[in-house]
Amino acid sequence: MRIGGRPVAARLRAGAPRLTREVLDRLPAELPAYAALPAEELAGDIAEIVQHTVRLFADVVEGRLAACDADLAPQRASAAQRAEEGVPLDAILTAYQIGVEMCWREITGQARPDELADVLALFADLLGLQRAIVTAVSSAYLEACRLAAGPEQSGRHELFAALLAGESADAVAGRTGMRPAARYLVLTLALAAHPDEARPGPCAVIAARRKLRRIRRALDAFTGAPALAALDPRGGTVLLPVDTAPGWPEVRALIAHAAHAADTAITASAALTEPTGIPDAVDRNAEVLRLVRGSGRGPGLYLLADVLLDYQLSRPSAALPGLAGLLAPLDRRPELLLTLETYLAHSRDRRATAATLHLHPNTVDYRIRRVTGLTGLSPGRADDLHRLNAALVARRTLRTDGVGGGLGGA
Repeated sequence: MRIGGRPVAARLRAGAPRLTREVLDRLPAELPAYAALPAEELAGDIAEIVQHTVRLFADVVEGRLAACDADLAPQRASAAQRAEEGVPLDAILTAYQIGVEMCWREITGQARPDELADVLALFADLLGLQRAIVTAVSSAYLEACRLAAGPEQSGRHELFAALLAGESADAVAGRTGMRPAARYLVLTLALAAHPDEARPGPCAVIAARRKLRRIRRALDAFTGAPALAALDPRGGTVLLPVDTAPGWPEVRALIAHAAHAADTAITASAALTEPTGIPDAVDRNAEVLRLVRGSGRGPGLYLLADVLLDYQLSRPSAALPGLAGLLAPLDRRPELLLTLETYLAHSRDRRATAATLHLHPNTVDYRIRRVTGLTGLSPGRADDLHRLNAALVARRTLRTDGVGGGLGGA
């Protein structure tokens, strides 16, 4: 098929990148729902589906065959994602109409009188593709809405709540009709905000939903089954059913992958347990995460084994005030306390400490000497190093528990 003296399919493929940019310029200008989408999403997911649709039109024109279900899988997946983000169905269908209109004008703008037959054939192909897209997009969108509110989703929520309550497998199965897995990987996640969540208006809500959707997708793919999860933009709890115990390097890789997919930092704690052990695992994970974040560690996966000393020292004990009191001489010198914490967090690397605090390394050395002079404890001595770390944990614990002022202790 040739229009304007040029093959239509080749012209569409060659012009796909430019047409995509032009469509993306029009969508936010004409559709408020698309104007509210994060810029990253317009330039990423939306741009990909626009370009795929233009190239699909080229394939239809070239082969004179209707688009099949496999051809329209990206459109269905995109529609389901927009449903999760709360983009109205009419806005999605109008967006496709804008794209179809622009393709039509692109190809027929230079049509000649003797090419009427090809123009009519092109029109028939375009109408057929548009009808297939509307059907695929509408059905996928409505199915996503149904699943979000349907009995299957409700059943998973009920199973999740029963497991968190520590009910037995038989009790859970009898009440929900769903039998728990033999064991679960229990994850507690703390999620950083995506930059788009700071934008005003609906964009922040959409960015948060997109972040959670990408994290859920990564978690579901790990086991091949939907995760049981209660997540909001700041984090939450996830239960992953597992047949065999995964290696911790695999779980670390999962958290790293989810963070990369969502373009956000994730700090996580994890435990592996049978169903009846889930409540204790959730509580322990939360404590591990509190200790990790309180000590200034970076994102990633942490296990109880990574914070054993902190965990033990954070238990209620008559020794805590005494340990915290080892650093009482620094109460009036917060810059020395901050330098000490940073110095120990960087494994006593003076240059890394200096870079973090924007100081000269010699200033770090001077401050650490002042810490030693005031407390009598030196990070360079093994016994003192243990005491300093323990004292810092004790201070954080007492501060978290609401013990005010008198950290000087006994």
